[in-house]
Amino acid sequence: MNGLRNSGLLLLLVLVVGCASVPGDPDPRDPMESYNRAMYKFNQVVDDAILKPVAKGYKAITPEPVDRGITNFFNNLADVTSALNNLFQFKPSRAGSDLGRLAVNTTIGVLGFFDVATDMGLPSYKEDFGQTFGYWGDDSSPYLVLPFLGSSTIRDTIGLGGDIAANPLFYIDNRPVTWGLTGLDVTDTRADLLTAGDLLKEAAIDPYAFTRDAYLQHRRNKIFDGNPPEEEDDWEDESGAADAAADAG
Repeated sequence: MNGLRNSGLLLLLVLVVGCASVPGDPDPRDPMESYNRAMYKFNQVVDDAILKPVAKGYKAITPEPVDRGITNFFNNLADVTSALNNLFQFKPSRAGSDLGRLAVNTTIGVLGFFDVATDMGLPSYKEDFGQTFGYWGDDSSPYLVLPFLGSSTIRDTIGLGGDIAANPLFYIDNRPVTWGLTGLDVTDTRADLLTAGDLLKEAAIDPYAFTRDAYLQHRRNKIFDGNPPEEEDDWEDESGAADAAADAG
C-alpha cells in the first residue's frame, strides 16, 4: 500500500503545480518548466550529495560479475510488468517472450542472476503502464520532473502506480527486505549510469533541456516500438518552410 500511496502523492503534486509557467515562449511539451527546472536542480543536489557517492562506493567494492548479476536480477523482475503490459497492448508474442524469459531466467538463470534467455533468442521488451497508456492514445503528455525519481510525464507518473503494483517486490511480506532490495535496485541503476551522467554534464550546454528532449524522444520511441509517426507540430513547421521556399523560388 505504501507504493500506491506514494504514487497518489505524486499525482497530487502534478495537480498542484499544474499552473506553473515560465516567462516568454516555453516548449509546449514542458508547460511546467519553472517547477521542472527547480526540481531538476533539487534532484541534482541530492544526486551529488547522496546517490552518486553511494553508487561510486558500490561500484568500487562490487566485482563486475556480481554487479552484472544484480542488474540481471532486477531486469528479470521487470519482465513481470512487461508481460502484463504487452498483454494489455494485445501483443501476445511479446508477452510470450517476456514470460519465457521470466521462466528460463528464474530457473536456469538462478532467480535471474544469469541472463540465459537472451542467448536462447528471447528478447527483452520492458513495457510499462506509461507505455500502455501511450499505446491506447495518450502518446503526448506534458513533461514532469519528479522528486528523487527524475524525468517523467503526467502519463508516466500515473502509470507508476501500476508499475509498483505489478512489481513482485511489492508483495514481499517483509518491509525491511522490500526497502532493502529497492535501495539496492536504485544504487545498482545509478552505478550503471555513472559514465553517462558525467558525459552529460560535460557535453550539454543545457543539461536540463538535453535530458528532457532525450527522455521524451526515448519514451515516444518506446510507445511506438521504435517507429513513431511524425509529430503534427514538426510536420506543420516543415510544411510551412517548404511553402516559403517554394514561394521564394
